[in-house]
Amino acid sequence: MTEKNNKPRVLAVVGPTASGKTALGVELAKLYGGEVISADSMQIYKGMDIASAKPTEEEMQGIPHHLIGFLDMGESFSAADYVRLANEKIQEVLGRGKLPVIVGGTGLYVDSLLENVRFSEGGSDEAYREELRRFAETHGNEALHARLVEADPAAAEAIHPNNVVRVIRALEVCRVTGRRFSELKAESRTEESPYDSLIIGLNYADRSVLYSRIDRRVDIMAENGLVSEAEALWKQSGMTTAANAIGYKELIPYFEGSMSLDDCISKIKQETRHYAKRQLTWFRKNQRIQWIILDEFDKLNEISEKSQKCIANYWKL
Repeated sequence: MTEKNNKPRVLAVVGPTASGKTALGVELAKLYGGEVISADSMQIYKGMDIASAKPTEEEMQGIPHHLIGFLDMGESFSAADYVRLANEKIQEVLGRGKLPVIVGGTGLYVDSLLENVRFSEGGSDEAYREELRRFAETHGNEALHARLVEADPAAAEAIHPNNVVRVIRALEVCRVTGRRFSELKAESRTEESPYDSLIIGLNYADRSVLYSRIDRRVDIMAENGLVSEAEALWKQSGMTTAANAIGYKELIPYFEGSMSLDDCISKIKQETRHYAKRQLTWFRKNQRIQWIILDEFDKLNEISEKSQKCIANYWKL
């Protein structure tokens, strides 16, 4: 699908967790001959299936999905990495004559991709990265984060101590370049996008409806084996990456015997609601998003019809 300006069309479906992005993305891919490219910072990892809400084969309905479950836990992965891989997948999808449909709630990934952000390169030092991993295992995440506070306070402010992969990457960049990670990030620049993109956003005017959906979703995850999956990751890796994923880190006190399972599940619900709020705060900054207020619709086909009107108006179909 190419517009008269010769830019290929790319469709995106964004919004907070539990808003129905997966289902709508699949529906629109079926209607417009598309393939889905995930924009979720946790679905990229192998083994982290339930809490990250990876779509099942049934939910995919035969639509190809890309950038899901391809990365080993503990591997460094940045927004720059995402943009590079997503651009490759977009070209592959376009080469098959299909419409790329970006689906996900990681706003940094979506904006960086569609706004064509060019990231300053920081280089790498695998030996130093491994040294930092061992330091975190021995002394703890907070001690590692304290080293970043000293090296780059601005980066430390933006990166949670439990996000060990990102803390290590920031320290690695400081070491390799002799400059602060936050400075290099600020030098990232936006160039004209190669895509004619439309972004559809999903949200509820009544926040309590979204929160009820989140609570129900967490209950379903628990029924589907979330606790067993999280415990296996905890025993296997100490959750170096999963410790930053909502739905995993809240269960650690249960595994350690310091909190009941019910209390941990309640904490997951609370943290997921907070995360949804942060997602909405991010997406509201993007004036290009065409919002669909889900309170007005009861069924997926109604949401799909509204989306099709947005698409027809935007691309003059």
